[in-house]
Amino acid sequence: MNELLIGVVAFVALVVAWVYLSGQRRNRRERELEDAKAEARRWVERLGGQVLSLTGTDIASQQAISDASERYTAAGAQLERAESLHQARLVTDTAVEGLYYVRAARTAMGMDPGPALPDEAERARAGAVTETRDVEVEGHRYAAAPGPGEDTPHYFPGGRVAGRPVPAGWYSEPWWKPALTAGAWGMGSVLLFSALFSGMGGIPGAQAWEAGYDAGQEGALDGGSGSDAGGEPGGGEPGGSGFDIGDIGF
Repeated sequence: MNELLIGVVAFVALVVAWVYLSGQRRNRRERELEDAKAEARRWVERLGGQVLSLTGTDIASQQAISDASERYTAAGAQLERAESLHQARLVTDTAVEGLYYVRAARTAMGMDPGPALPDEAERARAGAVTETRDVEVEGHRYAAAPGPGEDTPHYFPGGRVAGRPVPAGWYSEPWWKPALTAGAWGMGSVLLFSALFSGMGGIPGAQAWEAGYDAGQEGALDGGSGSDAGGEPGGGEPGGSGFDIGDIGF
């Protein structure tokens, strides 16, 4: 009888402990989620303030503000649906990306770009346009440049689209958007990437890009510097995590 009583008491104690610990974990997760949503809301409000107060003075700044506005709308919708830490952090990522477009718009208008923004690993790994390129691919003209211009009014802050890195810079058109919408790159994308970025430092070669490697990672795998399909250099610094711009969902 005593042994049975002791067993019952021990069982009840274990149940109480389990309920208590489960409650503590649940409360901690709820606090973490609320903190993450509060942080996300702060970035969304900051983006909204910039979007609503800026008016573009040329095509490049108007386009960048339009892109920032898209991110503001997307981030607001994401925030309403956020029910996990991952979702809340995606809201922050979307809003911060929108603020990169704001900085681009301010730069295009000759304004102070404003305070620095958080670094994002995939943005750094994708590299950036460092020289002006004007190429023709399959009868269509494409241009890329480090800064805005009449021929390059479309900005991209850099990052991974459909599993492949797209360098930060200004472009004649948003050639990455079909992949962003469809979630996959179409035929001819490798040829376009090679034509635009072949030999440009800090950007992966076409073969590495096609495989989804980051800038310089191809060289790390084969023991040399990165090369594109034509054998030209395309090195850079590896690092960072795996955030994909396609996760934004707009």
